[in-house]
Amino acid sequence: MKTITFGNKQLMPSKIVCVGMNYAEHIKELNSKAPSKLVIFNKPNSAISDKLFYINDNVRYESEISFLINNNKIDGVGFGLDLTKADEQISLKNNGHPWERSKSFNRSAVFSEFVELNGDITKLKLQLFINDQLVQNGNHELMIHKPQEIIKNVKGFMDFENGDIIMTGTPKGVGYYKKNDEFVGKIYSGNDLLINKKWIVK
Repeated sequence: MKTITFGNKQLMPSKIVCVGMNYAEHIKELNSKAPSKLVIFNKPNSAISDKLFYINDNVRYESEISFLINNNKIDGVGFGLDLTKADEQISLKNNGHPWERSKSFNRSAVFSEFVELNGDITKLKLQLFINDQLVQNGNHELMIHKPQEIIKNVKGFMDFENGDIIMTGTPKGVGYYKKNDEFVGKIYSGNDLLINKKWIVK
């Protein structure tokens, strides 16, 4: 089983609960229609990675503010990359099929370390730089469905296990990448830098 780092501990999430289409500008950039209710899908433990790998030219990066759940509450925050086989997802969507083949493959959930979250959750913001260029910039205010609403909704049909992760959706600016690209993911609480994680694509 794969693990994530939280402080000085290694935790083993049973699942990653992902929110789709949670930023209005991202919905527009994909020429999609805003869903009438919260879109949820899961990634399994086997999708977790602390390294970023090139898969193929059709795999897209999507950066996300990610939360660690303990006792049904947010206990930590980290930077996550939801990797998506974009061409396969389009085909699955068009045929009304589930997304798992395009979203839940091995190494498709890339995470920084997680840190304890003591401040105001509404002050959280995310930035992703690729090769020193800012490509994604999002925050709590821009989320259509806020974290507490997500937790309440999910608990209505599925239990959280301690150590599970919520990925809260991606802001506009998703795209494709190649080997040796340098990714830097940052999470801020107001002006305070909480996470500063670098990956070189393998």
